[in-house]
Formats: sequence, C-alpha cells, structure tokens
Amino acid sequence: MVTLLTFILAEAALETIPQKIWNHRSVKSHANRQKKLPKQLLLDRSIHHAAMLKLKDHLKRGRPDITHFVLLEALGSPLNKESGLQVFIHTCNDYVIKVNPKTRLPKNYNRFVGLIEQLFQQQKVPLEGKQLLSLEKKSLPQLVSEIKPDYVLGFSKKGEPKTTETVVFKLEKKQNPAVIVGGFAHGHFSETTLQLVDETVCVDREMLETFIITSRIIYEYERFLSLPTKRLNCQR
Repeated sequence: MVTLLTFILAEAALETIPQKIWNHRSVKSHANRQKKLPKQLLLDRSIHHAAMLKLKDHLKRGRPDITHFVLLEALGSPLNKESGLQVFIHTCNDYVIKVNPKTRLPKNYNRFVGLIEQLFQQQKVPLEGKQLLSLEKKSLPQLVSEIKPDYVLGFSKKGEPKTTETVVFKLEKKQNPAVIVGGFAHGHFSETTLQLVDETVCVDREMLETFIITSRIIYEYERFLSLPTKRLNCQR
C-alpha cells in the first residue's frame, strides 16, 4: 500500500480575467477573437500583458501554463498511477481545484485553457458522470484543515537550504504528508501560506521552474518507496 502524498500547487497564477481590465483593448480584442465574454477567459500574460500592469501583484498572475506543466508532470507520474498522489490547485483568488488522479489532461495548451475556462464557468468537468475536475471557493488554510496532514513541507527560494532527497526522506516517514509548491513565476509565498507549513526549504541556489521542482519531489518520493523497482518487478 503506497502512502498517499498530497501535492498542493499554491497561489497558482490561474484565474479568469478580472473585471478591472475587461475594457482594455487587448482584452476586448482577445474576447472578440474567441467569441466569448472577457469574464469567461483565462488571464494570460502572453496576451494581456499591457492590461495586467493595472492589477495588484501582476507579476504573480496570468500564468496558466505553469499549472498545465505541473499537472502533466504529476498526473503522468508512476506515483499517481499507483494511487499514491492527490493533487490540489489553490489559485491566487482562493479557489481550489480538486484533480481526480484518473484525469487524462490535454497535452495541447489551447485545449487545456478551454478545459479550465469551462471549469470556472460550471464548477465541475464533466457536468455529468464521474468528476475529473471540481472547483470551489476555498482558502488554502481551509483546504489544509480538511486534509489534516501530519507534516507540511513548503518549497521556496527563501527556505532553508536542503537537498530534495533529504527533505523528501522526512515525508516518507509520515502517515499523511503534504507538500506545497508555488504556482507562480515571480515573487514569494504570502505569510498566510508560510504559516501553514512545518518546514520551508530551498533545494537549489537558483530559482527552478515549478514543474522541475514537482518532478523531483515526486521522483524522490517514489525512490524512497522503492516504487521504480516494484513496478519493474511486476513485469516479470
């Protein structure tokens, strides 16, 4: 039996376009091309950069691609295939997406964007049958309180320098461990997030991409569970 690891992508730069910039030229142009209302579209820095300069904390926002990369890494991992991983996305506006481990996420970015836009409109995907993605208004403290982890490990450039191998070894000894990784390109965790973790660590002298951190955490956890060997032995 594989010990379940809860993976939380926190303060993710994933949101629909805020009302404050609905009338900006770049937003209106994008909405016209997509034949949708601005409120139905995801905020994306590559498209709405000029408009986003008016937003608070704009450097931490408008990066749906980060969530896309992380979900592809996590859901495609052997740990997830062995039912050893539960993924949550906590967004910068305090929404939480619960991801069904069986979800087969689109690898094409445009299809992913369409899927998430659909999720923000109807709160679950699909509408009928077994839910693959569900969305609800919820803060990160509320989510952690519901999960009730016995150890929460946070990854940040401001954390204590330790190797990924060293810190993940601690998780393997817990009954209900959780890790929190930032889902944004620039900046740092809020104080609210930092107060939820038992330990905050930095695993490299440079800022690594979120999907790199994700893959290393999961792989080290798999190694301590001897999962690579166990999966290969099952083929014989």
